[in-house]
Amino acid sequence: MFNPSRDQVRQFFCESWRKYRQRLPLQGAEMTAAELILEHPEYHALLENLERALEEEFLPERGQTNPFLHLSLHLAVAEQLSIDQPHGILAAYQALRLRLDVHDAEHVVVECLGEALFNAQRRGGAIDGAAYLDALRRAAGS
Repeated sequence: MFNPSRDQVRQFFCESWRKYRQRLPLQGAEMTAAELILEHPEYHALLENLERALEEEFLPERGQTNPFLHLSLHLAVAEQLSIDQPHGILAAYQALRLRLDVHDAEHVVVECLGEALFNAQRRGGAIDGAAYLDALRRAAGS
């Protein structure tokens, strides 16, 4: 499994955004990353300053959301939806889409994934895929 460092993740998003802005060819996940960044204009200035992006700390106790974590979760969700893994995520997402727009539906999935990751870290194990899907199905009302 690919396990990038904190700086590699930040560089990836900054570089994807730079290439998009300069109309350079995007490859693989860079295309999805650029689309996600377009949906988050509040992150544009940060992503245009690699030095700041690498140095900045985002502390929950100060009420801050880590934009790189947020974008990474969106990227993971995009991949999960594209291959319907865990199996059933696509149906749950489609149920969300009956009442929410694309971005809001993705945010519901991102929240469920974030909770599943938090629980896995707290337990010191892998993500409980069944619990993740159950939370997502509850959120979708299905």
